[in-house]
Amino acid sequence: MGVILGIAVLGFLILVHELGHFLAARLQGIHANRFSIGFGPALFTYKSATTEYALRALPLGGYVGFPDEDPDCPYPADDPNLLKNRPILDRAIVMVAGVVANLIFTYVPLLLLILLSGVPEPLPGAKITSISEKSPAATAGIEAGDVVRKVNAEVLGLPPAGAERFQQMIKAAPGQPLALEIERAGQTSTVTVTPSAEGRIGVSLTPNSYQRAPKDLLEPLTIAGQRFWFIASETVANFGQLFTGKVGLDQFSSPVGIVNYTAKVADADILNVFTVMALISFSLAFINILPIPGLDGSHLAFLALEGLRGKPISQVIQMRVLQTGLVFLMGLSVVLILKDSITLIMP
Repeated sequence: MGVILGIAVLGFLILVHELGHFLAARLQGIHANRFSIGFGPALFTYKSATTEYALRALPLGGYVGFPDEDPDCPYPADDPNLLKNRPILDRAIVMVAGVVANLIFTYVPLLLLILLSGVPEPLPGAKITSISEKSPAATAGIEAGDVVRKVNAEVLGLPPAGAERFQQMIKAAPGQPLALEIERAGQTSTVTVTPSAEGRIGVSLTPNSYQRAPKDLLEPLTIAGQRFWFIASETVANFGQLFTGKVGLDQFSSPVGIVNYTAKVADADILNVFTVMALISFSLAFINILPIPGLDGSHLAFLALEGLRGKPISQVIQMRVLQTGLVFLMGLSVVLILKDSITLIMP
């Protein structure tokens, strides 16, 4: 069930992104003749008078197609409603609309989570949300939902300090047994866990808290906004570490890894899926705005150059850049899929 939910979440966010492009074009009267979720062979197609809608086999993204790109375009070359004939601003709105849609759907699930579960009030300790199979934590009998109250008799404080102190103590004790006082379903017990040589026990944490009703309508809006900016700053910082070489590509996931992680989170607490949805949505927005060939950012870069030059970049150059980018992105996707698939088979 968790895997199906993970696929649904990823597919929905891709749909949101492509729908942003599609609606931005249609609302401006620009012709758009293809709307596809996924790549490769079509699993399902529907043709309206003006547009072909398709669900395809490879859930690695999606696209909105424009008749400008077709050699047998049914519209005259000077049709003002062809994308290529529109002013730069109109085209830029279409290109950036997918990113805007994902930014909106970063905030929406965060707000829904607060409205459904309540406003969190912090409690001491660190709450465990998920556990890796065959990890030191799993071997010790720790379960998702457990709250770590003490480590070697040291009381963990309120979040985020409590969780941060827990992580510090784990990292500082590779290969050394630690006594954890754990609360589970109102009962307290002590377990011994031995961190790996890398100083890890294989758990994901969330702030420990209880939920209360919002004081007013403004409180959920404010808290959701704070969480939005936290996700934004952390995502940008993580990508910054990638570009500076502080972290490697092994820290990033393919759709296989995303679905697997979402499934684990859903199995622990279904409401946590809203947070995962927000994380994925912002990541999609951020990645797509980068000027990487084949992504929305590269199209915006070409439009910026066109504005500076006063004329478009050669279609031949644009196609070569696009094709190079697509080859790179597909190759990277294959590598990440293989990595995540191997991890699933041999965790």
